[in-house]
Amino acid sequence: MKLKMLILFVWNLLDPIYFSFTRLTFPEQSLSNIFRVRLLRYRGKSIMLSDGTCIEHSDLLVKIHLHNVRLLTEFLHLDNDVKKGRIIYRMVEQSLPGVYRYIHTHPKFREIKAIIGITMMHRGCTHLGFDIVQIHSPLYRAFKWIGQMPIHFLSVSNPFKTYRKQKPRYLLMSTDFLMHKYGGV
Repeated sequence: MKLKMLILFVWNLLDPIYFSFTRLTFPEQSLSNIFRVRLLRYRGKSIMLSDGTCIEHSDLLVKIHLHNVRLLTEFLHLDNDVKKGRIIYRMVEQSLPGVYRYIHTHPKFREIKAIIGITMMHRGCTHLGFDIVQIHSPLYRAFKWIGQMPIHFLSVSNPFKTYRKQKPRYLLMSTDFLMHKYGGV
């Protein structure tokens, strides 16, 4: 527990530097949103989403990043992984309307086709409206797995039991679906 606290303390110190180098921004002035976002051009293979939206190479997307250090700090004293999952689910659900408002007020909003994230915690994401898509490039998938392992080890109660089963996946949701499900909130 003390090691986790020390790691989170250092991470909290380094997070503003990471934030500035990655060109991330908060979707709203409110810091209650669990996401940080940025625009990007999609560089992968074509993907057909469940609502019929086709994501092509060079399409404009909004990349969503969970504010992991904030989540992990809040979960430091919880040892029930199911409870952690429910809290994350609720926080994501409450934050998606803010992501929609960010897109809707963005000058390039008509060009933005979808939101995209990469996570190893994708259980329940389809209930939120995300399509879960395998990362095709083995090299990129391995790179993301290595990058997300520290988060996995800090966030679950028994990381050695589950680390091999976890594989990073894309989470995608079209802006049309985002508007339909979260735009009126």
